[in-house]
Amino acid sequence: MSINRRILALAVPAFAALVAQPLMSLADTWIVGHLGTPQLAGLGLGSGLLTTVTGLMIFLAYGSTAVVARQIGAGHRSHGIGLGVQAMWLAALIGAVVGAAVWLAAPWLVTALGGSGDVHTFGTTYLRWSIPGLPGMLVMLAATGTFRGLADARTPLVLATGSAVLNLVLNVALVFGLGLGIAGAALGTALAETALGVTGAALVAVQARRARTRLRPSWTEMMGSLAVGVPLLLRTVTLRVALLITTYVAAAQGAAGLAAHHVVMQIWGLMAYALDALAIAGQTIIGTALGAGDAADARASTRLMMRWSVGGGALIGLLAVVLRQPVAAFFAPDDEVQALVAWLLVVVALALPLAGYVYLLDGVLIGAGDGRYLAIAGVITVVVYAPVAFLALTVPPGLPGLTWLWVAFSFVFMGARAVTLGLRARGDRWLRLGG
Repeated sequence: MSINRRILALAVPAFAALVAQPLMSLADTWIVGHLGTPQLAGLGLGSGLLTTVTGLMIFLAYGSTAVVARQIGAGHRSHGIGLGVQAMWLAALIGAVVGAAVWLAAPWLVTALGGSGDVHTFGTTYLRWSIPGLPGMLVMLAATGTFRGLADARTPLVLATGSAVLNLVLNVALVFGLGLGIAGAALGTALAETALGVTGAALVAVQARRARTRLRPSWTEMMGSLAVGVPLLLRTVTLRVALLITTYVAAAQGAAGLAAHHVVMQIWGLMAYALDALAIAGQTIIGTALGAGDAADARASTRLMMRWSVGGGALIGLLAVVLRQPVAAFFAPDDEVQALVAWLLVVVALALPLAGYVYLLDGVLIGAGDGRYLAIAGVITVVVYAPVAFLALTVPPGLPGLTWLWVAFSFVFMGARAVTLGLRARGDRWLRLGG
C-alpha cells in the first residue's frame, strides 16, 4: 500500500472518530445554550474542568498507540495487544480514583476558575453529574490507542459515532423530555461514555483471546504502562495548564464573554481534532516504521503528512470565516454572544495553518516515543504563553479582552509549540529504531 493510501486509511476514520467526541460537547453546548446564558457559562466552566481531567489522561491513548504500533512493526503482535489490555486496566483504576476526587472537589474547582452565583451553581452541577462517566471514557481511550496501534481506525470510528448519537438522544430526552436541565445534559454524556468504555473493552478482549494474550490485570505490567505514559502525562499537563489559564482569563470577561469563549473553544476543539486526524495517523505510521527499523520511511511520511496538515488547516480556516455568522447564531441565541463568537472565529481561522503544523509534529514525536522531550517543550511553551495571556486582564473586558486572549492563544501559544517541535523534528535524536 502506498504511503498516501496508508495515511488516508488511518486519517479519514480517525478524523470522524475524533470529531465525534467534540460533537458530544457541542451537543451539550447547543442544548444548554437554549436554557440560558448563566447555564451556558456554567457549562463552560464545568465541561472545561471535565475536559481537562480527560485530556490529562490522553496518554492512555497516545501511549498505547505508540507502544502497540512499535511492537507490531517489530513482529510482536501478541505482546503489543497485551500491553493494550493492561493499559485498559490502568485506565479503569485511574478513572475511579480521579473521578471520586473530582466529585468531592467540584465546588472548589469551579470557584478556582472564577465561577460565582448562578454560574458557580450550574458549573458544579454539570461537573458532578458528568463525572460518573469518567472511568468509561478513560477505558475507551486505552482501547482506542490499542486499535490505532493495530492500524485499525474503523473500530474507534464506529464506537465514537455510536456514542455521539446516543449522547444526543439521551441529552434531548433528559433535558427537554424530563426537564432535568443542565444536570440532564451531564447525565446523558456520562451514560454514553460508560457504554462506550464497556463496548471498547469487550472488543479489545476479543482481539486478546485471538492472540492468546492474558486478560487478567498485572500490577507489574500496569505500572509499566504508567511509566511509559508519565512523560506524555507531563506533556499533557502543560497543555492543560495553558487551557486553564485561558479559561481563567475568559471568566473575567463577564457572563457573555465567558459564554462566547466556551462556544469558540468548542469549535476550536472540533477543528483541532480534524487536524489531529493526520497526527493520529502519524503516531501509527511512525511507530510502526521505527519498530521495523526504517528511519527513511519515518522521515518521508513526516514530510508528506506535514504538507497535508498545513494545507488542511488553511482550508478549514477559510470555511470558519465563511460560516462564522450562521455558526455563531446556531450556538448562541443571545446577540452579544453571537457578535463575539463571529469575531473570534476570524482570529481562529488565521491561526489554523500554524495549528496544523503543530499537531502533526506532536503526533510524529508521540509515535516515536519521544515523550521526555515533549514534556520539556511543554514547560517552555507555558512559560512563554502565561504572561502574555494574563495581560488580557489589563485590557477592558468583552471584545478587547477576548481578542487579546485569543490572539495570545492562537499565535503565541501555538507559535511557541511550533518552534520547540520544529527544532526537534529537524534532528535525528527522535529516530530511535527497534521494538
